[in-house]
Amino acid sequence: KKTGIPVYKAIVWQSRQTAEICNQLKQNNHASMIREKTGLQLDPYFSATKIRWILDHIENGQQRAESGELLAGTIDTWLIWCLSGMKAHVTDYSNASRTMLFNIYDKKWDDELCSLLNIPMCMLPEVKDSSCIFAYTASEYFFGKRVPIAGAAGDQQAALFGQQCFERGSVKNTYGTGCFMLMNTGNKPHPSKHGLVTTIAWGYQGEITYALEGSVFVAGSAVQWLRDQLKFFKTAKESEKLALSAKEEHELIVVPAFVGLGAPYWDNDCKGAMFGITCGTSKEDMTKATLDSIAYQNRDILDAMKEDSGIAIQSLRVDGGASANDYLMQFQSDIMQCAIERPENVESTALGAAYLAGLAVGYWNNLEELKRERNSHIFTPMMNISDVNDLYERWQKAVACARMFTKNVE
Repeated sequence: KKTGIPVYKAIVWQSRQTAEICNQLKQNNHASMIREKTGLQLDPYFSATKIRWILDHIENGQQRAESGELLAGTIDTWLIWCLSGMKAHVTDYSNASRTMLFNIYDKKWDDELCSLLNIPMCMLPEVKDSSCIFAYTASEYFFGKRVPIAGAAGDQQAALFGQQCFERGSVKNTYGTGCFMLMNTGNKPHPSKHGLVTTIAWGYQGEITYALEGSVFVAGSAVQWLRDQLKFFKTAKESEKLALSAKEEHELIVVPAFVGLGAPYWDNDCKGAMFGITCGTSKEDMTKATLDSIAYQNRDILDAMKEDSGIAIQSLRVDGGASANDYLMQFQSDIMQCAIERPENVESTALGAAYLAGLAVGYWNNLEELKRERNSHIFTPMMNISDVNDLYERWQKAVACARMFTKNVE
């Protein structure tokens, strides 16, 4: 707090190093309480157990935290803290809702959750709207000018805003290292019964918008595995060409559970698997099956969203690096049987952050102004529905087999 020096390295969302803490909380029957307050699954994915782990692994961590010497937060908190010259320790509702310490119903840090993990509440930042002036930059930045820091949101919530999913029932999916699908559910939390998380999308003009979210842990990182470990190609872009030249028609199934399975399974122990391999299986076939696995995992999540929300989803807005892959987008449309809308600007997270900041300082006046800027390329289903059903059933069997194998090995 006094020096601004990090006490430990940042821990990324994919890290599973706090799995033991999560398992202990589950064994002590805390998962339901955590889910009821935060809308989240008890998983190493979220911040709370990472904070606990750091306090346990630095010298006098707990004592220093309790004395008010240490501060904590997500990456937005750290950036604003630094840019403001260590004057503003803040976050927004969307990031706070991902810590597993924030009550999304009461809209504040939760005493019981903090006590459960022995995290002093004095460490936690002030929570504000996603679109507001959080602070001004310190004089040493930007040639002495005090620039307003006017927007902050979680990565995927910013993408939801950037995709202009302002209406209840609108859905976007970001294709990156993982995949992250969010549905705007309006101004009330919508508890999931099908393996999704309930989260805050953003705070705007004093009102909270909520969302359902499903996270795929391995998507683009599976393509990176083909590139870096198996040396199938030199750039991820080449994966589309290989997939289109594959001889097999979706015969091979890859379950890319390299770090377990995310939504809707939340299976930390599952390992990756490949089904249907023969002596004739080629790198083209494996590349195609790996891209297919991304689409299948997203179908799992979209189906869960339909069940939870009761909303018939007609289209999915997409962004992120892998959304540039036309083969993947067409197969995604086929396997989901819905339209895929890919905007001209696929950097929706950055765009959403810009929208939030621009609204806060009056560059844009309202959400209607933003809607005029949207142009998209649309993919529509081309595959026979009976073929789609057969393929998806094979995927479900493959996932079940992969999960069963892990349990049998244990």
